[in-house]
This record gives sequence, C-alpha cells and structure tokens, in this order.
Amino acid sequence: MSVILRAHHVGDIGWIIHRQAVLYAREYGWDERFEALVAEISAGFLKNHDRAQERCWIAERDGEIVGSVFLVCASASEAKLRMLYVEAQARGLGIGQRLVDECIAFARTKGYRKLSLWTNDVLVAARRIYEAKGFELIEEERHHSFGKDLVGQYWALAL
Repeated sequence: MSVILRAHHVGDIGWIIHRQAVLYAREYGWDERFEALVAEISAGFLKNHDRAQERCWIAERDGEIVGSVFLVCASASEAKLRMLYVEAQARGLGIGQRLVDECIAFARTKGYRKLSLWTNDVLVAARRIYEAKGFELIEEERHHSFGKDLVGQYWALAL
C-alpha cells in the first residue's frame, strides 16, 4: 500500500473540512466552532492562495485521502504550516512526517526564512513530529475554544 502526496483537486478542500470536523469532534470533543475555523481557513486559501508561494498537499493511500497539510505565506520571509491531519487508520505510517517534510522543503525552495505554526498541546502526535523536525516552542497561552479549555502553542523553525 503506497502513499502518494499530490496537489489538491476540486472537492478536496470541502472533504478536508468535513473530515477534520468529524475527527476532532470524535477524538477531542471539539464542537462546530472548530469546523467553522477550518472552513474559514480553507475558504481563504481557495480564494486567495498564491500558487507560486503556497500549497496544499493531499496524502492518498490506495486512492483514498488519508491526510493533508497547507503551507501559506505569512510575510515575504515567513510561511505558516496549517491544518496538518492524518486519518486515524493511516497513523503510524509516517504520513504526517512526510507532509511536514514537504512543507519544510517547499518553504526553503521558495526562500522563506521561517516556518511557523499554531497548535494545541493535546495534539501530542503532531507536536512530536514538529519537535523531531526541529521546530521550537515559542509561546503557550490558555484559551477556551471549540467548547474546551485548551493550551495553544506557537512553534517556529528557522530555515
């Protein structure tokens, strides 16, 4: 069973919104406000993304989408890694690592000097990937979002 990474196609982003909403509700009890956030970020990407500087990668395994990640421009020198996720049945196969590797390589190729991201401390597997790739925890802040008390984290990687 091979996994390929590809660019997004029409319909993929709506599917990503649906899957992330269902997945995070099931695994963390997050409410519809998380789905709204994912939809807002996704809509902004579709409406405004710069094809030369930004990307969405879709991970497919045997023709089925099993994960995705976005890289968006924050400034001329900084890119943001957004909305990394891997389907539960595809975890442990290195897909999350491959998606993050694609973001890092693309950011370097495009001349970004920094890659940053925001996550929550409960997303332990994702945080392990970020740490293994050299990201450093910059700041933490408590917040109430998606119906839960959470600790948001800002991470950055110097490129």
